[in-house]
Amino acid sequence: MTEQDFSKFADLSPFELKDKLIEAASSDSQRMMLNAGRGNPNFLATLPRRAFLRLGDFAMQEAERSYSYLDSGFGGLPECEGMVQRFEIYAHGHEDTEGVKFLRAAISYVKDKLDLDRDAFLYEMVGAFLGCNYPVPPRMLVHTEEIVKAYLSQEMFGPAPHVGDFSVFATEGGTAAMTYIFQTLHENGMIHPGQKIALGTPIFSPYLEIPPLADYQLEIVDIRMDEENEWQFPASELKKLEDPEIKIFCLVNPSNPPSTKMAGEGQRQLAELIHTKRPDLFIVTDDVYATFADDFVSLFATCPRNTLCVYSFSKYFGATGWRLGVIALHDDNVFDDALAALPEAEKKKLDARYSSLTMEPRNLRFIDRLVADSRSVVLNHTAGLSLPQQLQMALFSLNGLLDRDDRYKNAAKRLIRDRFKTLWRNMGIETRHGPNDVNYYSLIDLEKLGGQMYGKKFAAWFKAGNKGTDFLFRLAKETGVVLLPGRGFEVVSPSARVSLANLTEAEYVAIGRFTRRVLDEFNAEFMKKSPKKEK
Repeated sequence: MTEQDFSKFADLSPFELKDKLIEAASSDSQRMMLNAGRGNPNFLATLPRRAFLRLGDFAMQEAERSYSYLDSGFGGLPECEGMVQRFEIYAHGHEDTEGVKFLRAAISYVKDKLDLDRDAFLYEMVGAFLGCNYPVPPRMLVHTEEIVKAYLSQEMFGPAPHVGDFSVFATEGGTAAMTYIFQTLHENGMIHPGQKIALGTPIFSPYLEIPPLADYQLEIVDIRMDEENEWQFPASELKKLEDPEIKIFCLVNPSNPPSTKMAGEGQRQLAELIHTKRPDLFIVTDDVYATFADDFVSLFATCPRNTLCVYSFSKYFGATGWRLGVIALHDDNVFDDALAALPEAEKKKLDARYSSLTMEPRNLRFIDRLVADSRSVVLNHTAGLSLPQQLQMALFSLNGLLDRDDRYKNAAKRLIRDRFKTLWRNMGIETRHGPNDVNYYSLIDLEKLGGQMYGKKFAAWFKAGNKGTDFLFRLAKETGVVLLPGRGFEVVSPSARVSLANLTEAEYVAIGRFTRRVLDEFNAEFMKKSPKKEK
């Protein structure tokens, strides 16, 4: 190996560093690059997509029906009355297709389980496919919201009791949800420069990068998970949240990159802290990986008044390109309480900001301010996620609701967990699956792994020499494997994040072997400089 200095790249965002690693991995044109740096899955849900296509075929017939006397290629708005009956005639001619079977089941389900009018539901779905109207209401289509609420209730609450109703805002993926939340907190005087924000670390890197931006200038307080305790929050770390200067606690649950869910004990401790010490604390929980966990319960269920829930359909349904996310907030919540408690001068400024939307701006809920702020307020009337996107979101949600035996969910879990075992086995390590493990990602603690393989002195040498970034570039340049640095996610020890979602199992065999090979090379280098073996 040729000695090179990669330290100049150490402070880059992991997703910016990725581009440098891809460049190194692509240096050999005779070798295939294996990019395990991004979490984009290589699997997807086919059934709700088949339903989308069949519904589209029916929707086109409905549109053409309106102006059938004119030249072909001309259509109109569909009619609601009798639509289900017309769909049954359509379905009779396509009854063997999976998409039609799914749609029939969906129409039956929304009537029986959600008490929705079947014609009104189907009319909304047909109109959504055609995209022939603005999103009304802008926050989310009426029937789509009820379906997504049912899906979130199923996936986020588990056995936890529901406490009141909640509302949902459909967004352009989880990233848009993050952007809108910080923006509205700032615009409504609920966060100010110099205040503190707590982050459950390690965490998805944009959560680390947003607070210091000039718009927010927030001081970050780490609430650090304990790697030795299966990446759970120690009580001593949660106790930091008693500080009244901390306005928000943001976390990804299950975590990214450790890929573990927050256990029940930690949730109970946090709920008790909120009840006794911090009833005003804002919580933002990013639960995008929830559907890969066993027996998941969100903070949206255990701390309902304090928690904004962000969920994305991207990973579980293989839909990153659809850009489908939601923000959910209970109707009884501390965000609206905080708006009501703002100083009068602040309220007057906000009265002016939202006066074009309502005669009573002070009654505008936080979740509706999110919608307005997403379009600079004055374009609120054209806000909202595009209707075809909302339709696919509804169909994904119905897929989860109709899959009573969890066949899709179990297949997705099995896929990523088998890849996890394969990766580590080919590094020479046997693993076990714990009750809080999710395995969408795997965090390779290079210091810990090196110590386990070659001894404590090697681990100390590796850490002291800041070899983590060197390892990533050597791995990329020599083998074509791209991993992301744990450091960019606020992981303390030298480490690498492997996505277990986007490659084949055979490729994870190669990644495991190449990882071990490069670590062996580092050990050879260590032995050359310090030949006396550790006993």
